[in-house]
Order: sequence, then C-alpha cells, then structure tokens
Amino acid sequence: MNVELAPAIQRYVKASNQHDMESILACFSDDALIHDEGETLQGKKAIESWIVKTIEKYKFQFKPLGVKDEEPEVVVAIEVSGTFRASPVTLDYHFKIGNDRIDSLAID
Repeated sequence: MNVELAPAIQRYVKASNQHDMESILACFSDDALIHDEGETLQGKKAIESWIVKTIEKYKFQFKPLGVKDEEPEVVVAIEVSGTFRASPVTLDYHFKIGNDRIDSLAID
C-alpha cells in the first residue's frame, strides 16, 4: 500500500528508518512536543535524547499503513517492527505540523 504523507511526515519516516538522528531531529520545530510511552517531552534537547534512546532500545523500522486528516492533526497508522516482544505492532502517530516541521507528535 502506497500512503501519501505530508512532506514533514515523509521526511520523519525516512530518517527514522535510516536511524539518522540529526535528520529526525531536523523534522521537529524548536519547541516541539512529544508524547510517547507515558512520557511528555518538549524541545530539541529532550527530543534528541528520546530519539537516541528509542533507536538504541528498539532498533525500529516504520511502515506507514494509512493516514487520516483529522484537523488540526494528521493521524498515521504505522507498523513498527524492531527488537521488542510484540513486534510488529501498529501504532497511531498523531502529528501536528506547522511551517513544514512537526510541532507535536503523540504515539499511541
């Protein structure tokens, strides 16, 4: 299935699959907000730590399965595989985009 994603989300998925920390970080606005695994993080420094930790912990790969535009956010169903027990799982990634950067990302 070929899923059409907004450019910022497309860059995020590609950089994530390459485990390219600098390119992932560049997808986010300076004061972006992330909610993942019960934790809320804000700002590039916190996001950088989150990226490093999740790459090391899960060695993940993303496969977008579908997208819903639910203003003001875009929800992308992503199959996530990696080095964790339930792999692969499908998670909803809730993106808010501004100025071609990710302003917030909530993963559930």
